Amino acid sequence: MSKEKIGAVMVVGGGVAGMQAALDAANSGYYVYLIERSTSIGGIMSQLDKTFPTNDCSMCIISPKLVEVGRHINIELLTLSEVKDISGEEGNFEVQVTQYPRYVDMDKCIACGLCAQKCPKKVASEYDEKLIKRKAIYLKYPQAVPLKYAIDSEKCIFFKNGRCKACEKFCPTGAINFDDQKKDLILKVGSVILATGVRVYDPATHDIYGYGKSPNIVTSLEFERILSASGPFGGHLVRPSDKKEPKKIAWLQCIGSRDTHIGARGYCSSVCCTYAIKEAMLAKEHSKEPLDTAIFYMDIRTHGKDFERYYNRGRDKTGIRFIKSKISNIFPVVDTGNQLIRYIDENGKRVDEEFDMVVLSVGLGVSGEAIELAKKLGVELDHYNFVSTTSFDPVKTSVPGIAVCGAFESPIDIPTSVVESSAAAGMAGISLSESRWSLTKKEEIPEEIDIRGEPPRIGVFICRC
Repeated sequence: MSKEKIGAVMVVGGGVAGMQAALDAANSGYYVYLIERSTSIGGIMSQLDKTFPTNDCSMCIISPKLVEVGRHINIELLTLSEVKDISGEEGNFEVQVTQYPRYVDMDKCIACGLCAQKCPKKVASEYDEKLIKRKAIYLKYPQAVPLKYAIDSEKCIFFKNGRCKACEKFCPTGAINFDDQKKDLILKVGSVILATGVRVYDPATHDIYGYGKSPNIVTSLEFERILSASGPFGGHLVRPSDKKEPKKIAWLQCIGSRDTHIGARGYCSSVCCTYAIKEAMLAKEHSKEPLDTAIFYMDIRTHGKDFERYYNRGRDKTGIRFIKSKISNIFPVVDTGNQLIRYIDENGKRVDEEFDMVVLSVGLGVSGEAIELAKKLGVELDHYNFVSTTSFDPVKTSVPGIAVCGAFESPIDIPTSVVESSAAAGMAGISLSESRWSLTKKEEIPEEIDIRGEPPRIGVFICRC
């Protein structure tokens, strides 16, 4: 006689794919545990300025999902957590999860920010790609969910020498708890969805084109933060070295993609061509003076709905230069911070051209943590370390009851990730259909407040950033 299946789903990863999977599973009648390694959900999408091919504000798109996940009665959000082990079978998994201390009481924290104002320790901000500094007690980003501060114990002065505690002294609600301890949890679920997201390629690992030697050679994700209104420069297009507006910017394609010389990265990352076009378009919009933008490529691959039209728009209407070439080297120009790009054009001619900034269009890969998690779960990976799936079952893994979605399955864009997330939630629902609504809570709606006679409260809503 088979065991009764558990009507709960675990989603590992709180990026846009994980959030969509969690929402779909919860709305379908299953209790959801959403596991996120960092202090807040949102993933890489929360770092982007705009999304292609509509150039809509990324945060405007993702914010409603952040709020919905944070408030959903049937989604239990476990931040600063990671899966340690799993046992059981489809319908009856027992998962060991470790939740690391935040050192801030989430019930007491009101996110006033006074602790961060008084904290004397500054460290590089991972969210802003280390372009600026944050405090040792910090909020990941202004729209973070949960909107609660956390202490970085590796950087905090108190955890190094036992002194300071400025945040505790000035916190108006007494939310600081330096005695907070990690928790080991045992969660029972019927299905698991892997949505661990991506790790963008780090050009410094192979000293590609002088990255790390000049502040004016940046990755595409760093450039996203430069363009973002919530970024380190308030949305003003400036060079990191001297904070001056650039007049010429070059994008170099296939950095960490389609290149077996730097390891098992012979695949196309699928999004780089299109996001380079997007960044070049947006850079022109942000620039006060006419901006010369050039994309150096081997092949342009804009596969996706309306993506080819987007490419044509960038080339024909926006005036982006597309240079089919092979770049041989980049040389720093003394005393200017500029970079001289030497390349061979499609006619075989050697050309030297100087640029104020260079953006490396880095590819997408899998994090070491995701690879380790797959090994713990017994999930089969392909030779590029993405989850091994088939064309007709792109969310089905080698382990029954464990599905995958988003960029852990393959390098894909945001719309495709969201579609896969819904598919993964649907697959989980099929296998657990007999236990639907068995563990969910029912939301109690309070009585409406009579506001007759009260002064009107008017909201102003921004529809376009």
